[in-house]
Amino acid sequence: MTSYPAWTPAPRPGIIPLHPLSFGVILGRSFSALRQNPKVLLGFALVVQTAAILVATAGIVAVGFATFGRLASLRPGTDEFETVLAGSIAISGATALVLSLAAGALGVIVQGVVVSEVAHAVVAEKHTLGGLWRRVKPVAWRLIGYSALVFLIVAVVIGILTAGVVGLAMSVGPAAIVLAIILGLSAIPLSLWLSTKLLLVPSVIVLEQSTVFGAVARSWRLTRGRFWPTLGIIVIISTSFGILAQVISVPFSFVTMGLTSVITPTGDPEPGQIIALLVGTLLAQAFVTLIQTIAVIVQSTAGALVYVDCRMRREGLDLDLSSYVDQRDAGIAAPDPYRRNVGRVMDGRWQQPPAYAGAHAGYGYPGQPGYAAPSGYAAQPGYAAPAGYQPPTSAEPPAPGPAPAPADASEETPAAPADRPSSTDWTAPGADRA
Repeated sequence: MTSYPAWTPAPRPGIIPLHPLSFGVILGRSFSALRQNPKVLLGFALVVQTAAILVATAGIVAVGFATFGRLASLRPGTDEFETVLAGSIAISGATALVLSLAAGALGVIVQGVVVSEVAHAVVAEKHTLGGLWRRVKPVAWRLIGYSALVFLIVAVVIGILTAGVVGLAMSVGPAAIVLAIILGLSAIPLSLWLSTKLLLVPSVIVLEQSTVFGAVARSWRLTRGRFWPTLGIIVIISTSFGILAQVISVPFSFVTMGLTSVITPTGDPEPGQIIALLVGTLLAQAFVTLIQTIAVIVQSTAGALVYVDCRMRREGLDLDLSSYVDQRDAGIAAPDPYRRNVGRVMDGRWQQPPAYAGAHAGYGYPGQPGYAAPSGYAAQPGYAAPAGYQPPTSAEPPAPGPAPAPADASEETPAAPADRPSSTDWTAPGADRA
């Protein structure tokens, strides 16, 4: 039975068009993933961020009470008091460092889930949290390792600079303050540069299943030539959400002061004042956490879109994505487009096609020699060029010839016949029989 091609609907559009993106498109579509799947992204991110904040806060407070509580039984100024104080500070700092690493690890897991969702949303697919986690789970420890590596490098650099400034302050005095200000100001462009060059590392780890150092090198190469648009996106999103967090937190601080004056009008330090302060602080922290969670989602979405755009421009990823969409809609199993042609170099310049090499020899039956290549047609002779138009040699018509001579009159008059009958020789018909 012969099958005929049937009509198929047009492919569903994703959150971005499948061609290289402009700055405005990336910035505007960074909010699209959150609108497309808010239950999964916002719910998961809120739970993770809230858990990280609660665990970090509870751990730091518990360790602080346990360590600094010993100082109450010691007399200030003694050697034992100074030793316990230094030990308490060291233990509290180490605890805060470990808990900050744990919170950062949870935050980078959120980034991985967002990257996975954006990768599916580009080709108009929507997955559950379980489906997204199955893609992130094999590389979760790589994401955590990358986050820990960045945190430790930053901590070591800050520690070295701080120790250097303190040493200079002890030797040269107030001049170290000027040096500290210069170092602080110079660290701002350096941090922005590194953040831009390493923005694509989570996307590379999740979508290409790359190692940590391989992802760092790949992000460095992909952002080459796209540094300023990427930096602009980072600065605009970070600044916008930072201002929004301040706008929300400032009114809550005024509300907290208002509640304090209403509940405790005498100004005495009573439990009501403490409760009002805690309520206002928790409300402000809740809204700030919500803003920070949305900021993490939007920034991660922007990073994933920049990754897709860079690969479209350098490696022709849009061709692989379009092919994947066509095969999927036709019911054909297609490989992961993000893991195909990784590192391919696309040259946009037009190249001369290769010259025709002639017909190939034909294939004969098994065991038989192949058919000879067909001979070409012989060249046909060309047509001769037509002769050009030659104008007449004279502009006037030729003169007529001389008139013929008149003929002789004797030649023109015919001779009379010899047997010409006379006018009296006529007889009526039948008279000769009478």
